Amino acid sequence: MKNVEHFGDLTPRMEKFRETVLDKKPYICAERAVLVTEAYKKHKNQPAVMKRALMLKNVLEKMSIYIEDETLIVGNQAASNKDAPIFPEYTLDFVIDELDTFEKRDGDVFYITEETKEMLRSIAPFWENNNLRARGKALLPEEVDVFMETGFFGMEGKLNSGDAHLAADYRTMLEIGLKGYEERVRRLRAELDLCVPEDIDKNCFYKAVLIVIQAVKDFAHRYAVLAREKAETADSARKAELLEIARICDKVPYEPAETFWEAVQATWSIQLILQIESNGHSLSYGRFDQYIYPYYKSDLEKGAITPDQAVEILTNLWIKTLTINKVRSWTHTLSSAGSPMYQNVTVGGQTRDKKDAVNALSFLVLRSVAQTRLPQPNLTVRYHKGLSKEFMDEAIEVMKLGTGMPAFNSDEVIIPSFIEKGVLEEDAYDYSAIGCVETAVPGKWGYRCTGMSYLNFPRILLIAMNNGIDPTSGKRFAEGYGQLPDFKTYEELEAAIEKTTRELTRMSVIVENAIDLAIERECPDILCSMLTQDCIGRGKTIKEGGAVYDFISGLQVGIANMADSLAAIKKLVYEEEKITPQQLMDALEDDFMSPESQKIQRMLINDAPKYGNDDDRADQLVVDVYNAYIDEMKKYPNTRYGRGPIGGIRYAGTSSISANVGQGMGTMATPDGRHARQPLTEGCSPAHGMDKNGPTAVFKSVSKLPTHEITGGVLLNQKVTPQLLSKEENKEKLKMIIRTFFDRLDGYHVQYNVVSKETLLDAQAHPEDHKDLIVRVAGYSAFFNVLSKATQDDIIGRTEQTL
Repeated sequence: MKNVEHFGDLTPRMEKFRETVLDKKPYICAERAVLVTEAYKKHKNQPAVMKRALMLKNVLEKMSIYIEDETLIVGNQAASNKDAPIFPEYTLDFVIDELDTFEKRDGDVFYITEETKEMLRSIAPFWENNNLRARGKALLPEEVDVFMETGFFGMEGKLNSGDAHLAADYRTMLEIGLKGYEERVRRLRAELDLCVPEDIDKNCFYKAVLIVIQAVKDFAHRYAVLAREKAETADSARKAELLEIARICDKVPYEPAETFWEAVQATWSIQLILQIESNGHSLSYGRFDQYIYPYYKSDLEKGAITPDQAVEILTNLWIKTLTINKVRSWTHTLSSAGSPMYQNVTVGGQTRDKKDAVNALSFLVLRSVAQTRLPQPNLTVRYHKGLSKEFMDEAIEVMKLGTGMPAFNSDEVIIPSFIEKGVLEEDAYDYSAIGCVETAVPGKWGYRCTGMSYLNFPRILLIAMNNGIDPTSGKRFAEGYGQLPDFKTYEELEAAIEKTTRELTRMSVIVENAIDLAIERECPDILCSMLTQDCIGRGKTIKEGGAVYDFISGLQVGIANMADSLAAIKKLVYEEEKITPQQLMDALEDDFMSPESQKIQRMLINDAPKYGNDDDRADQLVVDVYNAYIDEMKKYPNTRYGRGPIGGIRYAGTSSISANVGQGMGTMATPDGRHARQPLTEGCSPAHGMDKNGPTAVFKSVSKLPTHEITGGVLLNQKVTPQLLSKEENKEKLKMIIRTFFDRLDGYHVQYNVVSKETLLDAQAHPEDHKDLIVRVAGYSAFFNVLSKATQDDIIGRTEQTL
């Protein structure tokens, strides 16, 4: 690993640990699946919450555990590091279908033994028509069959896994331990009046919580026993460490944490078990530098720890974070390339009383992430006007390392946006990034602050142009308001687009609600609910309305494609009449293959305004479509509305992860000149090579979007070369541009790939020479070599900005 002079190197053992984890091949692990099947068979008669609690208890009691030779933090998700456990209660269908193809994938490869295949095949009959996927599909009405058959809304991942997309209440957990939750639950349970019907359900929930608390306590104790066993044959230095690990695991997370090491171990234990309980990704650490800092400060003042020792423990935590893995179906993988888990760590920002929140631990988090140079955890810096030059400089130094981190989220937009939607001011100031760029209040927010259905804007345009029929599949998706040649003016087309957008938005809500209800009924998460306020006080799981706040968003894909397509149609078809409507339709159908079609394609690309250049002729057109979507979407609350939480509504979001690649594969040629099956634009970023007026123009275009309504995240990727940031004057320019974007232009988010096109091309040709190359895919980073070629090509094609 390359020496990083500014931040220092990993300690030798953490360097060894990192390399061991990176070199480990990811296998499919059947152990959890077998134990879950065992528990579900034994407890068929139990209510869902009890079944889930007893399932987790069985897994934590019997799963394999181990302690790596280099580690100071213990806990594993599967039989070995980076193995992907199977979650049959969600689905086993794709796993069985793909048993023989996991190793043959074009990216996101998993290995599997014949013994594992046989174990999974043996339990498959029990789960046939007996899991979330089967029951979720049964809830879907016939009206949405065509969308599910064609994958239009991209719901594959939601039918196959849990929700997550939140941060647990780590602050309270560390302060009172699970023991504090246990005492509260026992008190509330004793106060129930079981003659009240709803108290019967509360009683079951409380029983389930108590089972899980004991199971987590016992799981930690298993590591304490193992640590003492290993200490018997260890040298004196390692023996002392193992005995301290044993002491800590006998204490936390059941008892309150008192030291830095205890706090980090307790946090990791919960982070890990939440991902054993459910395979929903984007389970984030929240404002790590805020809730861990008191323990670091206390130890530092006592002389019990040094900054270097703290950094070693943090680097240990980040390496352990990388060991968490998830296998997705190949269809889902196209939208989540690189096997991301999106475990986000947020630093900086402001405190609940509006003061600068940066502390000594904030700097150590940056330093530790820089030393490990891994795609996990996902690092976010909360920006605000008062962010110090010193901390901003340090964040830019991390950026220069080329891992695509940190991302910047802006307090100046996000906090007011939350307050406008009913979030209490002090809670709005306490938000964190979740997963990619989406945001929520840790420990108080329900599932999926974003990440519901995808809405493919360019495909909506094609449907509107084709009388409601999706030209890619040939199936009717909307009522239909005419074909492009029927529209005499751009305004007529615009009206058809709006009506089609509203229809498809309504269909997306139907799909989201059905699957939400299925998850609520089939797979309630007990530990996660317990650690989300105020599920215990209400006696409800998160899906039943237990959280303080509950807002969700779908994801809108292909923003720039829509803008550029509309600008081309308006200018070339209706204003200048250089292309007839029928010629455009024929060229799209032909995928720009004939000489005449190629001539039209060149005009679409070269002779029309482009989003990303501060040109209202393109920018405002997509804003008009977006506003219609937002207006329609606001009409439909989510399934928790009126059941307790503040909110219960939907908002917009552009955090489309790598769905632009998968969605592009299912979209024919578009009027911006894009070929069929090519990736759509990602997030709210401009189309590759179309942003010709520099980064300031990009920021201005993005700032015209209805940012305060896109509370689910306004994802903007930018790309610069390492050589550019090697000059001090360019670093200063970059900081100035970022501050201007956030302070004056209502920017929500920005992140940078600091890598040259030449490096990426060489990595494609010689992957063995670029094992450590990390790139920003969308709202997350991944190792370049594990990505499919289509995703690699999409990243290579992004515009390299100059300053």
